Amino acid sequence: MADAILVRDLRKSYDGLEALRGVSFEVAEGEVFGLLGPNGAGKTTTVEILEGYRERDGGDASVLGHDPGSAPRELRERIGVVLQHSELNPLLTVREAHRLFAGYYARPRDVDEVIALVGLEEKRDARIKTLSGGQKRRLDLGIALVGDPDLLFLDEPTTGFDPSARRSAWELVRSLRSLGTTILLTTHYLDEAHQLADRVAVIAEGRIVALGTPAELIGESTTTAIRYLRDGEPVLVETSEPTSVLHELTRDALAAGEELAGLEVRRPTLEDVYLELVGGEEEQP
Repeated sequence: MADAILVRDLRKSYDGLEALRGVSFEVAEGEVFGLLGPNGAGKTTTVEILEGYRERDGGDASVLGHDPGSAPRELRERIGVVLQHSELNPLLTVREAHRLFAGYYARPRDVDEVIALVGLEEKRDARIKTLSGGQKRRLDLGIALVGDPDLLFLDEPTTGFDPSARRSAWELVRSLRSLGTTILLTTHYLDEAHQLADRVAVIAEGRIVALGTPAELIGESTTTAIRYLRDGEPVLVETSEPTSVLHELTRDALAAGEELAGLEVRRPTLEDVYLELVGGEEEQP
């Protein structure tokens, strides 16, 4: 399978401060790739370089076979972008905004079809200034899709969505993947990355500190949490040998004729692994 994105030793500095320190990864065609990291880690800079909005200081980058630094029209025709923050003319209606951006592409998707796809049918004729935050994010997604892109950049796409809208957006991403669309996703929702991404890269302090499938990253963590109550007080045991620890606990409880109240055995989640990798610094919405 060919690579839609290829990054090697990507570097970027701002006033002497290294934002990217040799970032390397690849995204296969048709893959959903998650780029995770705390604020200031370098993920937005990486994405902006790949989108052609920011120049790199060093390294190589290829997006759909093109150098994003030159941003040729042929590349622009094949990518869609959902920025973390965007400002559209507030007086345009939802349909007018989609038609405006559809006009930039040689072979756009049907505007009404896209509006329905992102769940804005009832707001088709509403002005942008009247939309809620979640509806504006749906509008951003629709505008990114209207050009029928081969590659879609999603930067925090479900920020401001309620749980139901998030699930609908997830289904949309899965549908796009099934059609062969390549997606680069940044998100601060770790469950979102776990649900959607084929592979994830965790970036911290300008470097990739982990790369693999969610299952692989979780499997690399050797710590299991065992919780139970002793005399009504919670006890937490973190161990790399859960079978042995559980055997000792249950043996002692059986010998004493007691129950291990509130017993819970929990393997790490992607969020747990992420927090270990970035030093416990949670990313903020």
